[in-house]
Amino acid sequence: MSSLIKSNILDYPIFIGENIFPELENFLEKYSSKKIFILVDENTGKHCLPLLIARIKFLKSAKILKIKSGEKRKNIKICKTLWDKLIFSNADRNSLLINLGGGVITDLGGFTASTFKRGIGFIHLPTTLLSMVDASIGGKTAVNLDNIKNQIGIFGNPKAIFINPAFLITLDKRELISGYAEIIKHALICDKEYLKTLKSTGVKDADWNFIIKKSVEIKSKIVKLDPKENNIRKALNFGHTIGHAFESYSLENDKNPLLHGEAIAAGMICEAYLSAKILKLKEKELNEIISVISPVFRQYKNFEIKRLIELMHFDKKNVNKKINFTLIPEIGKYKIDNEIEENLISESLNFYKNLPQRR
Repeated sequence: MSSLIKSNILDYPIFIGENIFPELENFLEKYSSKKIFILVDENTGKHCLPLLIARIKFLKSAKILKIKSGEKRKNIKICKTLWDKLIFSNADRNSLLINLGGGVITDLGGFTASTFKRGIGFIHLPTTLLSMVDASIGGKTAVNLDNIKNQIGIFGNPKAIFINPAFLITLDKRELISGYAEIIKHALICDKEYLKTLKSTGVKDADWNFIIKKSVEIKSKIVKLDPKENNIRKALNFGHTIGHAFESYSLENDKNPLLHGEAIAAGMICEAYLSAKILKLKEKELNEIISVISPVFRQYKNFEIKRLIELMHFDKKNVNKKINFTLIPEIGKYKIDNEIEENLISESLNFYKNLPQRR
């Protein structure tokens, strides 16, 4: 991307472009005399941190906080370790935490910063497709509790987000594809033409610069209208009620757990089926959704329906013990707050399990 794009839709700026470093350095100047911390995992510490420090020299003196990668590290125990390191390094309320990584780093780092001394400043430098188009945007920060997704959290906005699409070259194929699920979701809830674009290019020929800009714009506009998820921001939960259950179940049972996007892809197929049953989504569009998702994401079949439904009862959107869904009456539109009985949820899971694998 030759030009730098700046989005001011939200209360903090989002910069997108491969030449973000001058803007980032200018932003960090006001913290040059403060304590700066950089949160990384072993992957971003190896592949992304050297580039960041090479471009912004005074970050050589920043304190590096390193954790192991993976959703299992997004928990209170790791938060305490980070809080202890901040205290030991004499961090104060004028300090800044730079979150350099994917969705786990931005979620965990945002939560750690938002709760330390009642809140210190933080910025996101997302390095995965998932974090660029979704996880870093919107001010949601959280950690998991006993493998149940995002049970402990707080809304906390970053000071800014700096998105460099060049970081995508550091990803393996599985991580890149994981982020594609949230991109498909944005199209399904808001923009039918966007879905046509995704269908025409697929992952192999995707224009990531265009896609990142488009998805950031879609999510930012929704968050701007409903920052605390009281109403239309729930649209972004399409695929997530069942998807988060898949993700938690896989964390409990699998040595190599599902990535977030892989779980959400499965959730979107199930919830598209529910949309057909509840909101009369046309069969043609249901099949179109499956045809977009199935060739890209491996099918997850080793699950117990009873346990998945138990996990869905922990979902934050639920009210009065009813499992709550965001569904789509047609591609490009959404309907929030659909309470669905367990027998129909089971039916959707069986529908997904019995689909032929198209990948």
